[in-house]
Amino acid sequence: MAQAKAGDTVKMHYTGSLADGSVFDSSQGRDPLEFQLGSGQIIPGLDAAVQGMAEGEEKTVTIPANDAYGDHQAERVQAVPRAQFPDHIPTEVGTQLQVQTPDGQAMPVVVAEVTDEEVTLDANHPLAGKDLTFAVEIVGIS
Repeated sequence: MAQAKAGDTVKMHYTGSLADGSVFDSSQGRDPLEFQLGSGQIIPGLDAAVQGMAEGEEKTVTIPANDAYGDHQAERVQAVPRAQFPDHIPTEVGTQLQVQTPDGQAMPVVVAEVTDEEVTLDANHPLAGKDLTFAVEIVGIS
């Protein structure tokens, strides 16, 4: 049976969970995830874990944060004076917003903290700094 190698198109079902067992994503009830192995379309640690797997094979792997979405970077968290926020922009903790960088790029951020004086925005990926566990099943290789 063929084993997945770089350049192959792989279809897999997966469930991703955190150390506490909470599920952050799953292909359950959806089409399998389809990607080209070795192309950077999925996180590096999962890409490496799928290398060599055969169609029908299942396994569970834990991907350390540095091979997933990277470590949480304190410099990507910034407090902004509340007075700079227009009244129509929501500032509840957990709200996802987009800000514009000085070079004009749109960047997703999450409201991390709110005080009377400041709104703290976090531009880290929500899964940054977390080890991720994936239960995967390869359902197709071409």
